[in-house]
Amino acid sequence: MSETADGTRGAPGARGPQPLVWTVPNALSALRLLGVPLFLWLILGPEEDVWALAVLMVSGVTDFLDGWLARKLDQQSVVGQILDPVADRLYILAVVVGLAMRDIIPWWMAISLPLRDLLMWGLVPLLRTRGFSALPVHFLGKAATFNLLYAFPLLLLGDGDGTVATLAEVFGWAFAIWGIGLYWWAGLLYAWQVRRLLATTERRPARDRGRARTRNAARDG
Repeated sequence: MSETADGTRGAPGARGPQPLVWTVPNALSALRLLGVPLFLWLILGPEEDVWALAVLMVSGVTDFLDGWLARKLDQQSVVGQILDPVADRLYILAVVVGLAMRDIIPWWMAISLPLRDLLMWGLVPLLRTRGFSALPVHFLGKAATFNLLYAFPLLLLGDGDGTVATLAEVFGWAFAIWGIGLYWWAGLLYAWQVRRLLATTERRPARDRGRARTRNAARDG
């Protein structure tokens, strides 16, 4: 099977990402992006936690639907491969900042996740010297995102009283600990892949780096 940069798998012989923009999956990804400032306003302004949870739930549903529809409708696109992970990371950033400002999670947790993303961004210039724009997303990265996207709604729901809140807090912290661990593990694997590429791939001339592309140089870590 072939693997796209957003971690999805297609059938052998399936077409690769297309230069499409106006597609249903991309519209869903754009909708998810619009929900980021709405979530922050709901959790930090009126503190409408129920509506904030609803926004996160809609985000989770559309996160599944955009990938599924892209494969079902054969609308996998370069734009979609950019929008989907960007939306995931913005939601994670918005949630950790919002929950930290509400004292629901400690600041060390809120800082640790953006630090990992800074590590990833810092690797991009090194990749471009070898003609790559990025490495393929592997299972650990998707698993980490999955855990985190479940953890934070549960932690928000756990900011209350009663049995449901207590259970939500326990499961939320379980997802959060696993998610943070996997998030950093995936980041360290990416860094190792970059180190291996730098050691085994010739440096490309500067004039050719504008044509950097994503390659499946180290599939699934």
